[in-house]
Formats: sequence, C-alpha cells, structure tokens
Amino acid sequence: MIKLQHVNKYFYKDDPREIHALRDINLNIEDGEFTLLSGTSGCGKTTLLNAIGALDSIDSGKIYLDDQDITSLNENERTTLRLNNIGFVFQAYNLVPVLSVEENIGFIMNLRGFSDSEIKQRVLEVASMLEIDNKLKLLPNNLSGGQQQRVAVARAVASKPKIILADEPTANLDSKNSQSLMDMMRELNEKEGISIVFASHDELVMDSVKRIIKLSDGAIVS
Repeated sequence: MIKLQHVNKYFYKDDPREIHALRDINLNIEDGEFTLLSGTSGCGKTTLLNAIGALDSIDSGKIYLDDQDITSLNENERTTLRLNNIGFVFQAYNLVPVLSVEENIGFIMNLRGFSDSEIKQRVLEVASMLEIDNKLKLLPNNLSGGQQQRVAVARAVASKPKIILADEPTANLDSKNSQSLMDMMRELNEKEGISIVFASHDELVMDSVKRIIKLSDGAIVS
C-alpha cells in the first residue's frame, strides 16, 4: 500500500547546521500491517512518519500511497489526500476542547460529508470498541489522559482511513493505560483491517506490534 523509494530529507539544507534527517529510505508497508518505526530520540522516526502522512515534504525520492505519487501533489491535494486516506494519532491528543467527545470523534467524518445518521452510528460503534461510549457528551477536559487518547484514536479510525499514523501515542500514559490502548489498537487493526504505523521508543509498543523497522541517524538499519 505504501512504497518509499530513495527518500531523503534535510533540515537546514546547504547550511553549516545541515541535518540529513532521512537517508535513502526504501520501504514497503502492506495493507493491514501493525508496524513500529523504532529508534532513539532524533533517529528520524517522526520525520519518516510525517513524510508518509504527507505532513512534511521530502528533498528527493518518491512516496506512493496505493500507486499514487504523493510527492508530486500540491498542498491542497495533500490536504485532500490526508483527509480521505489517513488517520492521525498524536502524542498531545489534539482534541478540540469546545467539542464534546461525540463531536470530536465525528469531526473528520463531518469534514468528509458523511450524513448525520452515518456519523452517529459510526461514532457509537468505535466509542463502544474503545470503551468510551459512556463519555460521549463530555468535553475533553473532563476526561483522563488515557480517555482523551482513546477519543483521539476513535476520531482517527471513525472515517475508515486506509492507514493510521500514531506518533508516540503512549508517551503521556501510565503502563496500564498504555497496555489497554495498544490492545484496543491491535483489535482495531484486526477487526477493521486498517494499517497502523507507530513511531515510538516505548518497549510496550515494541512488544505489541508485528513488525519493527529500526532507524538510526535517519537510515533503516534493520
């Protein structure tokens, strides 16, 4: 589903501070994968995740999503691609504070033009799966960190994207909530068939995934 060919990314290019953040990355990620980009802080895993998600541009190489070259798209086309194909789960949750849990989960579906009945049914379905169906009328600030992260996951999966990209999703959670979140994301991966790619150095995430792609100094080492 995702193919990267000779991908390179620099920060401060042609400057004394130049950093070669991604070094000749070649990688295939198939449908239905449950995969981790692993490595120490600064190894390039978040940069790689952002490149796959069309959040950041690259300096050379090609990235394909279902045979579409996403590196050739303009910013409006990249925004549409992200909206229709990719779900994001961030370390900081990124929930809309003035919207209820129900409205946050349905937010992407709303943007994509789903009907009210479709949104209501799907929100309840994913909220039940993630055990937050009794929190739907609450605002995010009335939830624990673990519950907020579940809302973020529910929002990412609700519109049935082709892939979910999760950047350090357990970083702000204790071990119990981290394990619970990973169990639920594995269940979503298996039941919904959605590919999930994590960027994390959390050993719990490492123990939960089916494939580990290890990076060091911007390159894939194993």
